[in-house]
Amino acid sequence: MMAEADPITAFDRLAAGKIIGEDRNHQWRVACAPIGNVRPEDFEFANEPVLEPKDGEVLLRTLYLSLAPVMRAYMQGRPAAGETPLEIGDVIHGRGVAQIVKSRHPNWRENEVVQGQIGWQTWKVSSMTPGEKMVRMPPNGLPAALGLGILGMTGLSAYAGFFFCGDPKPQDRMLLSGAAGGVGSIVAQLAAKIVGADVVGIAGGPEKCAFVRSLGCSAAIDYLDGAVAGAIASTRPDGIDLYFDNVGGEILAAALEHLRLRARIVLCGSISEYVRETPFGLANYTRLRATDSSMRGFFVYNHLNRWDEAMDAMAGWVHDGRLTPHFDMIEGFENMPKALVSLYHGRNIGKQICRVRGEPEDWQ
Repeated sequence: MMAEADPITAFDRLAAGKIIGEDRNHQWRVACAPIGNVRPEDFEFANEPVLEPKDGEVLLRTLYLSLAPVMRAYMQGRPAAGETPLEIGDVIHGRGVAQIVKSRHPNWRENEVVQGQIGWQTWKVSSMTPGEKMVRMPPNGLPAALGLGILGMTGLSAYAGFFFCGDPKPQDRMLLSGAAGGVGSIVAQLAAKIVGADVVGIAGGPEKCAFVRSLGCSAAIDYLDGAVAGAIASTRPDGIDLYFDNVGGEILAAALEHLRLRARIVLCGSISEYVRETPFGLANYTRLRATDSSMRGFFVYNHLNRWDEAMDAMAGWVHDGRLTPHFDMIEGFENMPKALVSLYHGRNIGKQICRVRGEPEDWQ
């Protein structure tokens, strides 16, 4: 049988006919551990009763859910991002924004909006444990959806990686990969509009490259053209002071060939690795030694102590117009698998999230 030209089509069929109601807890579970990219048969749709919270618990009503490349690793049963490895039949891990509709917990009130580990489900009974990393969202005049973007772990990743690990300077000649994605679209704005660095962004396709330039980047490189190394040389002829890497692989290797003296590289993500059978071997890492440069990785959960600082700064910049949130919003809980596979095919512009119910009606 001939393969479908568009790999997303099969996920439209997976979603078809699924009715999402308020009287059941709808869930997406792991049916099979993915081999290569995720397939429709890797997902199981389930319905459970909506449970009543016991003493020390709350009932959460899911508003939005986040999509991230690491979710494929979750489904494969690999420990990632500090989450418990999943087994077949488990609800898929994922952060979300939810509202407390019933509380029997002394520290959490009804109608509060929180973000944290919700999982791929429309309701959750939670003891609000530290492992779930639940955070209250203040009603600060900004949409609750921002809890999965600028005012969430995505925003903290951008803020911590850029400011704490990148040591940015206004005179930096900067290169940014994954510039149209969730983290990248924030970093581009932080660099161009807050610090004043000169940023060249890397993205896939003319539409994304135009989007990257609209964020404040002085130029955009289309990696789908297949000539990234030459494009880096032409857009950064004087070399790179700071490279913020969201993709790894061949693009990271190409960037290493254009480092200025004492350049900094921040390793934020490696989406190019997620569907490789064999990890990419970085053969030219000695360019770091030749240029006195540094390459530093970071894990966002190691920077939770800077949460309030980052969120206050980002909310202020959103309010004054210097930062603009960008989402790729998919409608409907039934489309969660489609939203995930879209990430691996580079379909998203901005942070990929799913609107399950949308904004809270009564936010306290």
